Amino acid sequence: MARMAKEVDVRNLQNWVQPLLSLCRAAGEAISEHYYAPAAGDFEAKHDDSPLTRADLASHDVLMSGLRALDASIPVLSEESTPEEIAHRRDWRRFWLVDPLDGTKEFLGRTGDFTINIALIDAHEAVLGILYVPLQRVAYVGIPGQLAHRYADRAVGQWSVSELATRSMQSGEALTVLASRRHRGPRFKACLAWLEQQWGPVSRSNMGSALKFSRMAEGHGDLYPRFSPCCEWDTAAGQAVLEAAGGQLLGMDGKPLRYNCADSLFSPPFYAIADGSHPLWTRILQTKFE
Repeated sequence: MARMAKEVDVRNLQNWVQPLLSLCRAAGEAISEHYYAPAAGDFEAKHDDSPLTRADLASHDVLMSGLRALDASIPVLSEESTPEEIAHRRDWRRFWLVDPLDGTKEFLGRTGDFTINIALIDAHEAVLGILYVPLQRVAYVGIPGQLAHRYADRAVGQWSVSELATRSMQSGEALTVLASRRHRGPRFKACLAWLEQQWGPVSRSNMGSALKFSRMAEGHGDLYPRFSPCCEWDTAAGQAVLEAAGGQLLGMDGKPLRYNCADSLFSPPFYAIADGSHPLWTRILQTKFE
């Protein structure tokens, strides 16, 4: 029988921020130890040919233990969970959705563009999200409707805090499109061409992992279009952070992404948008890119 999590009081989610920051710091240190180790480039290929490193597994172990200690009634779904561990996930109303190391290829490529992603899912929605950047010791935390903060680690247990807010689009200014270094393709190119035609100057900023959500949440991007496959643990934490900061993460149907609704854990193509009030985005949602 699947475990049933107790009712989550979303009004008290802020009480979990400090423990989650400490947990991210511990998992980040585990990743960093492997990043600077001589065998940092060693990996195994998973069933989908994606790489799995010692750092992925070390972070997974830290996060699984820490989240269970935080509240043992809430199950945890990690990218590195076994099939047996996730067999009953469709019965879960609320659970932690985790990517212990988002951007393993960036880890192996020594770019530093990787994150730890932690989201709390409740009734198919991401109600809390943390994106932690291990090499910078910086966390982006979002609780939609309550809190959008950037935390910089100054010392153990000491964090400097600043507000997150997406930016508004201004006529005459270049549109900043955030993109993956590794996932583009014809639909992405067609989208860029359409934006240049409809808006004007477009600048592109390339980076790996969920960093694109954090950059947008702190006001450094307007659009992140994603047409290539990714999974729910790649988007959930970023969605919570982005929405808390004033942005949106929408499927091609114009509706916010939802979680644990299907047999597959793949996320649909989406647009991450900083300024959802601008009419340009109504038009882009009505356009098909091939």
